[in-house]
Amino acid sequence: MARDPCNARQPGYIRIDDDTALHYRDWGDGVPLAFLSGWTLNADMWNYQCAPLAAAGYRCVAFDRRGHGRSSDPGHGYDYDTLADDLEAVLDARGLARVTLVGHSFASGEIVRYLSRHGARRVAGIVLLSPASTPCLLKTADNPGGLDASLFEASFDEMLASFPDWIERRAQAYFSPGTSRATIQWTADMMLGTSFHAAVQLSRAQMVTDFRRELAAIDVPALVLHGDCDASAPLEITGRPTAAALARATLNVYEGGTHGMYFNHAARVNEDIRAFVARWQA
Repeated sequence: MARDPCNARQPGYIRIDDDTALHYRDWGDGVPLAFLSGWTLNADMWNYQCAPLAAAGYRCVAFDRRGHGRSSDPGHGYDYDTLADDLEAVLDARGLARVTLVGHSFASGEIVRYLSRHGARRVAGIVLLSPASTPCLLKTADNPGGLDASLFEASFDEMLASFPDWIERRAQAYFSPGTSRATIQWTADMMLGTSFHAAVQLSRAQMVTDFRRELAAIDVPALVLHGDCDASAPLEITGRPTAAALARATLNVYEGGTHGMYFNHAARVNEDIRAFVARWQA
């Protein structure tokens, strides 16, 4: 028998097509939660949510998006439409219904596009943690609060010159002061394990995608968790406008919170998720 390079016939993988298999984990039983990771991160970033929430009686499903972690790098499909379809494949394969989608950073856009593309028939609610893709990042005539294109291009040039150095320059600000070097290295290792092609393509997609109309059409309960010291996705550019654009959103602002709140504020994040789910799954 020929070897399957994606290990897609092994437990823990979902076959998408001939080129792509997605690695997932499915911990616990009970009310389902599906976790979508930040840009260049993978399911491991959610360890400090999935383990305690599974122990508390929730079913926690997390997966590595294509090109990330243990999933395939097919060299294509690094766009929001394909990622939304991948999410639908995961939810379908695991038989998830009345699920709460929890997304960090870049994944805010995946969740919005999923709801636009596949509807809310499976979804009870959404939690956007430190959203970084929504509503619209690029500064335009009708989006004066966005960021100038020159800032993105400078970042791309820096990434293309040396992604390890790009990460190192931003590492300290990503987490709360005093975070150990071991934790920072754990995160850098996840990022460097991601397909560089995927990282660049998805970063460009994030820059140019306008989610404002899609956000306005969402009618499921939403919780936005954002730190007021987030250097990667400033509260006033992404978090607060995202919450304002969602018809049924609550915004919780974490004083001193940075982009790495899933680690530095894990207990509070977990409790906020639990309270939100308890309210809307009743």
